[in-house]
Amino acid sequence: MQTITLLPLALLPLPSRVAREDRKVVSEGVALRFGQNLRRCRQLAGLSQEELGERASLHRTEVGKLEKGERLPRIDTLVRLAGAMAIPAEELVEGIHWTPAPTKLGTFTFGTPPRMPED
Repeated sequence: MQTITLLPLALLPLPSRVAREDRKVVSEGVALRFGQNLRRCRQLAGLSQEELGERASLHRTEVGKLEKGERLPRIDTLVRLAGAMAIPAEELVEGIHWTPAPTKLGTFTFGTPPRMPED
């Protein structure tokens, strides 16, 4: 029988740990922008967090956590939130863009979408 030794997290090679931390920071940026969009759309719709939660079949605390950027929604949750406010789902991800890279690592950008280089 073959045994596999797992290294503790602290002993993982540095590039893996750095990449994981970078992804976490990027995800937090996406969550914060999504939360700002959600709060803006909810307020424009004239709904409280509780009213939006009821319409979207979510608990009001979940709406609050999404607005604060503490969580990222699943796709079905994003669709329910948009439907509950009668808006296109695109409004909730407005200002969040993915920029592919020539190598395997792309990046998220916020604000106006970056222009792709012309060939």
